[in-house]
Amino acid sequence: MASPADVLKTLKDKEVKFVDLRFTDTRGKEQHVQVPAKMFTQDKFDNGHAFVRSSIAGWKSIEASHMLLSPDADTARIAPFTDETTLNITCDVVEPSDGKGYDRDPRSLAKRAEAYLKSTGLGDTAYFGPEPEFFIFDSVTWNVDMSGCHVKIESEEAPWSSGKDFEGGNMAHRAAVKGGYFPVPPIDTLQDIRNAISLALEEQGVEVEVFHHEVAAAGQNEIGTKFNSLVKRADWMQILKYTVHMVAHSYGKTATFMPKPIVGDNGSGMHVHQSVWKGGQNLFAGNGYSGLSELALYYIGGVIKHAKALNAITNPGTNSYKRLVPGFEAPINLAYSARNRSAACRIPYVSNPKARRVEVRFPDPTANPYLAFAAMLMAGLDGVQNKIHPGDPIDKNLYDLPPEVAAKVPHPCASLEEALENLESDHEFLIRGGVFSKDMLDAYIALKMEEVQRFRMTTHPVEFEMYYSL
Repeated sequence: MASPADVLKTLKDKEVKFVDLRFTDTRGKEQHVQVPAKMFTQDKFDNGHAFVRSSIAGWKSIEASHMLLSPDADTARIAPFTDETTLNITCDVVEPSDGKGYDRDPRSLAKRAEAYLKSTGLGDTAYFGPEPEFFIFDSVTWNVDMSGCHVKIESEEAPWSSGKDFEGGNMAHRAAVKGGYFPVPPIDTLQDIRNAISLALEEQGVEVEVFHHEVAAAGQNEIGTKFNSLVKRADWMQILKYTVHMVAHSYGKTATFMPKPIVGDNGSGMHVHQSVWKGGQNLFAGNGYSGLSELALYYIGGVIKHAKALNAITNPGTNSYKRLVPGFEAPINLAYSARNRSAACRIPYVSNPKARRVEVRFPDPTANPYLAFAAMLMAGLDGVQNKIHPGDPIDKNLYDLPPEVAAKVPHPCASLEEALENLESDHEFLIRGGVFSKDMLDAYIALKMEEVQRFRMTTHPVEFEMYYSL
């Protein structure tokens, strides 16, 4: 764990010129304010950096606008993309009146979730391991106005580029629709970009485990990074998103975590591996189904019971629900299985009980990681506390079940509006221990309903404007 003294020493040793103070808004987008290194002293750790929050989407209005950014010394890292030596540091947003984390600050909320877990006595650490998928395109343009609308994606990798003329010729090596999983170059044109992303992540302290081209033909990728505790892993997720965007930009390309930018090919999910530990012991390991403990099964039961409410947080955009459809490997069934990747909860095969975990497959990478991880933890803990058993697993192909059997399997929400309605009616599990406040949830629902209403008045291209950069 780095201390404030360690950070101040780094500023001197690395001849840092600027410090970039970063925090995350309600929608999950990082924001920042920068100060010269000479102005970043111990006082920033002791008293914070004042800023005005009223212009941040989903936060309070102008009459209650002043807040403090409280830097977390353990998150300090040298920025890999700036001309001048810059140190990036992640901050909590703090109420100046009482010094506590702002109830709408996602990172402070995630810290409250970790504290709640400890207060229950059920465990002391929740580990999360997200697998965000993303696209890298050559260019994207869209327009929405009174005269009409359009969206255009350019990708030399895409199947639709087979008839185009390119400078230097059309090399013709490209995957078919749904054919992008693991082909070597020249079909996979993004190997060097993924290498660069991985090296940049390692420079910033994010441990990379695996990376590859994903199923969708037109530039879909995945960078697998190591699991960590809830807040730390959410921090890493924000670093990963920023790094993907910046490296793609440096190669003259553009990246997006939008769940379904392309019609007719696989969308991008964010499968989230999770487990609860206590005293260094994995509480999900046991002698039950697929090596799970009873506690782990109850955790799954809580996630499945509250899945429709969770959707509003783990699948936070109108575009999210264009991914959750049959035929594209999306988890459209609220069931659990050790074998079936079409189940909402999958139990990965592992030989070591310490690695036993649950993989929740319906979230997507536009989710705010602090809110999504905290919400899934709260749902799982509700399952444990109330002994909500998920029933029997379904190990058959869920897409090929007989109609009478399939009709009994519940599904995630089909729209953001449906998810928000479920969050309104099923949120008590989230507000326990003051993790999510009712005020925060009301503000979140209002923000997302604005997006629903805006989408109703336009057509598909507005989703690019709303979700492309997340």
